[in-house]
Amino acid sequence: MFSIRVYGILITHLKQVLVSDEFIRGGYYTKFPGGGLELGEGTRDCLRREFMEELQLEIEVGDHIYTTDFYQQSAFNPAYQILSIYYHVHPKAPLHVDFKTTPFDFAPHQISDPKGEAEVFRLIAWENFNAETVSLPIDKVVAGIIKEKW
Repeated sequence: MFSIRVYGILITHLKQVLVSDEFIRGGYYTKFPGGGLELGEGTRDCLRREFMEELQLEIEVGDHIYTTDFYQQSAFNPAYQILSIYYHVHPKAPLHVDFKTTPFDFAPHQISDPKGEAEVFRLIAWENFNAETVSLPIDKVVAGIIKEKW
């Protein structure tokens, strides 16, 4: 079985990288914004939907950056192989998000249920961003690519 994930790389005009700090099934992860492809949906449409759902932000989906080219088992369901697709994205409007400055700066009610999920967003300055600032193995590859490309 496959799980197809689509993520957006947003780098602000101030050279900050947008990340999502998430509490998922009892674990803490820093990753790029995005999510799962739904049946009948194209990858770019998926990314536009995910940014609207998560950030209430309309985006323009730009260049393709990377598609997973190695085997990656799902951390949440060992029966699934993860295939992730990454695009450069550009906001169509100014960012009006309650950005956090500290990783995993959740409100207490967001993580009171150990089986629950929570998400907050953070901007990381370019000089502080690298593969170690994200948690997932495929995201680490992409972080290296974007640091080299930009």
